[in-house]
Formats: sequence, C-alpha cells, structure tokens
Amino acid sequence: MWYLIPVAGVVGVATYAIIQFLSAEEERKQKRRREEENERRRGEEEDARRRREEEENERRRREEEDARRRREEEEYERRRREEEENERRRREEEDTRRRREEEENERRKKEEEDAKEKFESHKKRMEQLKGQPRLPKFADPKRYDIWLKPDLSTCKFAGSVAIELNIAADTCFIVLNAVELSIDIASISFTHHLAAIDASNSNQVFKPLYVDVVEEDEILVLDFSNTLPIGNGLLTISFKGTLNDKMKGFYRSTYEHNGEKKNMAVTQFEPANARRCFPCWDEPACKAMFKITLDVPSQLVALSNMPIIEEKVDGDLKTVSYQESPIMSTYLVAIVVGLFDYVENLTSDGVKVRLYCQVGKVNEGKFALDISVRTLEFYKEYFAVPYFLPKLDMVAIPDFVFGAMENYGLVTCCETALLFDNQHSATAHEQRLAIVVAHQLAHQWFGNLVTMEWWTHLWLNEGFTIWVSYLAVNHLFPEWEMWTQFLNDCTEVLRLDGLAESLPIEVEINHAREIEEFLFDTISNKKGASVIWMLQSYLGAECFQRSLASYIKKFACSNAKTEDLWAAFEEGSGEPVNKLMNSWTKQKGFPVVSVKVKDQILEFEQSQFLASGYLGEGQWIVPITLCCGLYDVHKNFLLQTKSDTLDMKELLSDESNLTSAWVKLNFNQTGFYRVKYDEDLSAKLRYAIEKKYLSTIDRFGILDDSFALCMARQQSLNSLLILMGAYSGELEYTVLSNLINISYKVERIAADANLELLEFVKQFFISLFVRSAMKLGWEPKKGESHLDAMLRGEVWTALAVFGYDPALKEGSRRFHAFLDDRNTPLLHPDIRKAAYVAVMRRVSSSNKFGFESLLRVYRETDLSQEKTRILSSLTSSPDPGIILEALNFLLSSEVRTQDAVLGLAVSREGRETAWTWLKDNWEHISKTWGSGYLITRFVNSIVSPFASFEKANEIEEFFANCTESKITRILKQSIEQVHINANWVQSVQNE
Repeated sequence: MWYLIPVAGVVGVATYAIIQFLSAEEERKQKRRREEENERRRGEEEDARRRREEEENERRRREEEDARRRREEEEYERRRREEEENERRRREEEDTRRRREEEENERRKKEEEDAKEKFESHKKRMEQLKGQPRLPKFADPKRYDIWLKPDLSTCKFAGSVAIELNIAADTCFIVLNAVELSIDIASISFTHHLAAIDASNSNQVFKPLYVDVVEEDEILVLDFSNTLPIGNGLLTISFKGTLNDKMKGFYRSTYEHNGEKKNMAVTQFEPANARRCFPCWDEPACKAMFKITLDVPSQLVALSNMPIIEEKVDGDLKTVSYQESPIMSTYLVAIVVGLFDYVENLTSDGVKVRLYCQVGKVNEGKFALDISVRTLEFYKEYFAVPYFLPKLDMVAIPDFVFGAMENYGLVTCCETALLFDNQHSATAHEQRLAIVVAHQLAHQWFGNLVTMEWWTHLWLNEGFTIWVSYLAVNHLFPEWEMWTQFLNDCTEVLRLDGLAESLPIEVEINHAREIEEFLFDTISNKKGASVIWMLQSYLGAECFQRSLASYIKKFACSNAKTEDLWAAFEEGSGEPVNKLMNSWTKQKGFPVVSVKVKDQILEFEQSQFLASGYLGEGQWIVPITLCCGLYDVHKNFLLQTKSDTLDMKELLSDESNLTSAWVKLNFNQTGFYRVKYDEDLSAKLRYAIEKKYLSTIDRFGILDDSFALCMARQQSLNSLLILMGAYSGELEYTVLSNLINISYKVERIAADANLELLEFVKQFFISLFVRSAMKLGWEPKKGESHLDAMLRGEVWTALAVFGYDPALKEGSRRFHAFLDDRNTPLLHPDIRKAAYVAVMRRVSSSNKFGFESLLRVYRETDLSQEKTRILSSLTSSPDPGIILEALNFLLSSEVRTQDAVLGLAVSREGRETAWTWLKDNWEHISKTWGSGYLITRFVNSIVSPFASFEKANEIEEFFANCTESKITRILKQSIEQVHINANWVQSVQNE
C-alpha cells in the first residue's frame, strides 16, 4: 500500500500542483490586472500629477513671467525715472559746470588780462630800468649780513645775504646788482619791519612775482607786483657761484705748498665786482655796514675787513664770524681764504698790523710791515684823523690783476708789490714796495673813510693817494728824493695827455661797464696826482694840509664830489680854487707855454699841446712860476688869458744881467704844462745845464719838454741831441733815467728814418752814458746812495740795449757766474736785469744757451721779482725767432696770467714778429685777458712802437671787427701814436 500512497500522492500532488498553478496563474493575472490598474492609475496619477505640475509650472511661469514683467516694468520705470533724474542732474551739473567753467574762464581771462597787464607794466618798467647808469633810489641798503661757503676743491661757493634796507619811495620794485650768480628764486623774500616785530603780520612778508637777471646791465630786478610799504625791511636771497679765473669778483688764486698745487679764495671787488660774489647795491654811494660769516676748511686762514669775534670748529670745517664793519662801500669788502703765515706789529695807538704771505716767506714781509706801521703813524698826523679800524692786514696774493687793492682793513697785493728779499730784490723794488704800501694805506682815508660819490670822481681816490704816497715815502726816506722821482714817474701822463684821444681827469661814467675802460688809467691816476701837486704848490703846504684835514673830517664815513674838495680848499685859502682847478679836471690835455724875450720883456703865450704837432683849442688858468739867473730871483702869477708879458726889470735890478741871465719857467716843475723857449733862452738854459747851475728837477724838466717838442715836430732832432749832449756825465738818478728812456725812443725813430742815423745815435748814446756807467761800476759801493744803486742797473741795461760790447761781455760773464752759484756777489739784484738783457742781446736761433738758461732760472726760482725780471728781459733779443719763442712762453701755463704782459716790450728788431704773433693769437688773448684791463697792455705795447702810416692802416683793418669794448680807446690812442711816430720819422728824414 505503501506504494499506492505515493501514486495518490503524486496525483494529488499533481492536482494540487495544477490547482496551485492555476491559482497562481489567476493570482498572477489578477496581479497583472492590479499592476496594470495600478499602472493605469499610476499613469493617470502621473498624468494628473504632470498635468497639475505642468499647470502649476505654467501657473508659476505665468506668475514668474508676470512678476518678471512687473519687475521689468518696474525696473524700466525705475530706470526711466533714474534716467530722467540723471538727465535732470546732468543738465543741472552741466549747467553748473558750464556756469563754473564760464566763471572760471572769466576768472582766468581776468587773471590773464591782469597778469598780461602786470607783465606789460613789468616790461615797461624793465625797459625803463635797463641801460641806466645808476641803480634807482627806491631802496637804500643799511646793513648786510653775508654768509659764504667757498669750496676750494670744486671752486664753487654757496652763500646767502640778508640786507636791511629802507624803502624810501612808493615802488613795487627792488633793483640791485648781481651777475654770474645762480639765484635761488624761492629763497627771495622781503619782510617789512612790522612782520619782523610781530609774526602775526604775515601780510607784511612779500615774495616777488617776477625775478629778472639782466646780464648786460648786471642787475637783479625783483618785481613784487604790489607796492611795498615805505620804511625799513629785510631782503633775503640765497645764491651760488663759481670761484672764477678772471681775477675779479670772488676768484681763485693758486700756489704751491710742499710741492702740491693748492687754491686760495680771494676777492677783488673794485670797481664793480662785489655783485659777482653776492647781490648788493654795488655803487660807491650806497654805503652800509657789513657782518660777514664764512664756512671754510678748518686748517686754513680766513680773513675779512674786521677782526674775528668767533671761530667754531666742526670737524674739517670751521665757521668764522667777524665784527660788524663801519659804514663802507661794497667795493671795499674783502675776503681771503688760504694757507698763510704772518708777521705783526702795533702802531703807537694800538692798531694791530699784520702782513700775511705764503708759508715760509714771512721774512720777505718784514720790510713792508715796517713801512705799514710807520706810514699809518704819518697819515694819522698829516690828516689829523686816526686810522678808523682796529686792525690792518696786508696779504700777498700770487694771482692779482692790479698791483694792490685798498680794501678797508684788508689790503691785498700781488706778491711782487709786498715781498722784499734782502738777497735777491733790487733797490728799485724796495722803493716800489714802499710806494705801493703808502698808496694803499692812503686809501684808508681817501677812498675808504671818504669815498667818491660816483666813479666820475674816482680821481679823488687815485690822484690824491698817488700824491700823498710820495709825500709819505719822502717823509720816511728823505734821501730817496721822492719828489724828484715823482716827476719821472709822471712823464708818462704828459705824453698820454698830449694825444687827441686823451680824456679829462673827470670822465662822465654812464654805466659800470665803462669804469675800467675810462678810469683806471694814467690820466685819472697820475694826472690827478700832478694837478694836486700843482695846487699844493700854489696854495702852500700848510694851507693845503689844513684844508685837507678839514675836508676829511667833514666827509668822514660819507661820500664826496670834486666840488666838495675845491670848496674845502677855497674856504681854507680864500683863493678861487674851483675856477682854477676846473680848467684842469674837466677838459683833456694841457698847455704849452711859449716864452720869448724881446727888449728885456718876457712874452708868454699858451696853447694846447698836442703830440701830433697840431694846435689844440684848450685854454687853462696856468700857475706860472719862473726864476731868472738865480733861484732867489723868482716870480709867481696866474696866466688866465692866452698871452701875457713880464718886464725882466721886475726880477733883476742889475741891468748887466738882463741879457745874460737864464730864465727857467715852471721852476721845480710844479705846473702841469710844457714850456717852449725861443733860441736865445734855450741856449742860455743849455749853458746853465752844462755848468750845473740848475737844480735836478729843472734839468729834468727842460729835457722832458724838449723831447716832447721834438716828437711833436716843433723842434729838430738835432737840437734835442745837442741838448742831451749837455748832460754828459750826468749822475742824478731822475735826470739820467729820463735821458735813458728818451734815448730808447729816439733810437727807434732813427732806425725807421735811416740806418746811418741809427748807428750815429747808438754811438752817441753810448758815449753819453758810458762815463756815468764807469763811475757807478757794476758792483755796489759802500755808503752809496739809494739813487745810485737804482741808477746802476738802468745805465748798464741801456748800454747793453745799444750794443756796447764791454757791457755785453761783462753782463754775460756775471750771468755765467750766477748760473754756477745763485748766491754769487757778482750779480747783485740791481744789475741782474742789465745782465739778463746783455745775455739776450747775444742770443740767436743758432745759439740759445742764454735764452734756455734764463728759462731754467725762471723755473727754479719761487721769487716773484726774479720771475718778473726774467720775463721783461726775454724779448730783448734781436733775433725774431727767439722773440717768437719768448712770446709763446708768455702764453704758457708756466706764466701767471697777470705776468704775461711783462714781456710784451719787445726789442726794436722784434716789432713785426710781435705784431704777427698778436694777430695769430688774438682769439686766445681776447678770451683769456678780455674781461679786464690787461688786454689793453697787449694792444698798446705791440702797436704803439710802429712808425708808418701803412702799418697804422693795417692795424685799423685788423681790429675793424673787434668787439672788445675795453680796447676801443687804447686802440685809438695806439694808432694815433703810430701816426705821430710816422710824422716824426718823416720830419727827421727831412732834416
């Protein structure tokens, strides 16, 4: 059964399985139906959901679209409103901008119109200021506070100036002098005194609207646009400059110390060069006080007009402050910075006097120091006014354009004018040094204490100081016979004043640039001194001194004109000094007084003397002095008309002497005029000369007048030579020195006239001088006079120039001894120039030993006087090739700029060579020396010795396009001298 159970079970199972299958199938169908239903429902639901979702999305989209549209509409509206607002604002801003722009344009236009109007007004005022001879009187300086810092390595300087001034009139301008300075415009301000007292018054501080530097007028114009308040104020300016090589303004000089070349800083402000150092009122009448402060290297000496009150050292620099000066002119301010030694002494009233020089040369300064102290003492007594400052310094400067400069309390000099070496300096140098020192110290009264009001009256400075310097030296050394030498030193001015191209003593100066051209010459200097001597002789020494002292006291610390001086002399003497002296100071030239005798009546006639021989038109009030037969028999009177007479019986009571007595007009040569005698009077004077009846001064005067008349063709050369023969054996220095100078000129004229005459005059002059030379010898004699010592060198030099063989040989012998031993007694300083000339007269291009030896001595010596002697001898060779070498040497760096002119006096044989050299080197010469007066020396020295009309034309043609204004007058004078020489040559040829 058990097997049936499985079958039934199988069927049941199968049935069950089928049932289960069917049931499952149904269930699956139902499930499918349910699923399909569900799927349908789901699909419907999904569709419904999708529809709802789409509807919702659509709704939302529509809502969002509506919202977006609303937003866009709102944004559009907002933007529209904003654009409208912006447009409104833009229009408003544009309107505002346009209004502002129009207002700004209107303002700018007005400002431009105002500025243009101001500038046009400024230009008009500037045009009025340009080319004026003087600074306007708007402002008056009272005090300068100057700070300077020179850099000696770069040769630059920085500075500032604070000027206390008084605004004296309504002005918006301040005009002062400045040139070659870099002005810091931002630093310029003018502070009125109220602002200086109270800082709240800021409206009283003024800045310039325009700052103009007018180079051609050397002025600085500050235009403040608004009118400055009248009263006191302070003008401040900062600036920079260069220590130049022109030897004017603030410049550098060079020297050697321990074999190293070094610079020193030096000032030379006269005539109008303070403006090159600091802005200032650079006119003599604009006196002020000066407070100076310097920043300089701590190891150097820094000097100024006043004593030092404080030195502050800060490392390598020190600040040096000086006492405030008394009132003085800008051209007298001085500064020197360098390495110096000094010697010092005191005057009886305690004035400290120092002489500064290069280290190691103090012994050479002792003579000048002694002269300085003694001269100050003399002037204190003579002027009846003590020296005004607490100290006086004198400084020897290697590079210096003038011989010396009288700066108040700080006199500067070239070394040759201040140093004296007992072993190597000549006697003549000793005398020149004394004159220079006395001259500069006289300026401490004439020029510094009492100053000319304007440069027209410069001769008050120079003429008086030349005259009084001779007075002082004559007092110190009466044995030097300085008044006799005064005549010799002033012959040059008579020759110059005899030219048609001369000038009066007083020249109207229209601009500062004219000062050097017209005034610093022989006329204002030595003619001024000569007419002062004439006036003193006319008034008497005591009256003259008394009146002079009164003048100085009255105008001390002030300014004066020529008329003020004449008024003082008129008051002191009761004489018509103004009328008398105006005829001598306000017209050029001088008279020649012709005198002849007829029936014991002396007839006088004056006419203007011209070296050309032509008649001039001038007329003078001439102080006539004459003596007759004896110096005790004399007569003084004024020749106020063209002619006058004098009966000799008024002079000589013994009628037997009326026909034999000599008559000497202008005895003692105190008058500034020449005398022409008739033949009879000339013969008697010649005899008196031979017999030594006449004084040294009068022998000198007759000779000099005769030479001038001969040059002017109013007397023959033969008559001049006959007169010169009367001086044979002459041993008086002044007379023989003038004989020598005349002989040089006659020899040149003779050479141009004919060779036969040349040989004759050379032998004549040798015979004329050799007796004197033999008496003097080559070596100094024990106890000999100062004048004999000076004369020795001049006589032997002349004999060497004229080729006297014994002089050439002996001079050469002594020179060779000197080459072997620089201390040999065979070549005393007094004869070195003679020996050097003797050597050079024998030098040729084939034998240069002497020339080269002199150059070697020049290079080895550090003595300035020795260098000077050599330079003045090198061009005395007769060989043109050597002359050219010597002239080229003058232009080399071995020769200091101011010394080059010392060698321009070439030998007669070298004239053409020198002229060619001048033409070939003119551009360099003009560039190097054209800014100062030294260029005139080149022209005059080389041009004036010629003696042909053809050469005069050639010279005029060469200089026709020359733009150097400084040589205009000297060129005319030199060419005039060439014409005079040419006429003289023709006259000699026709004798």
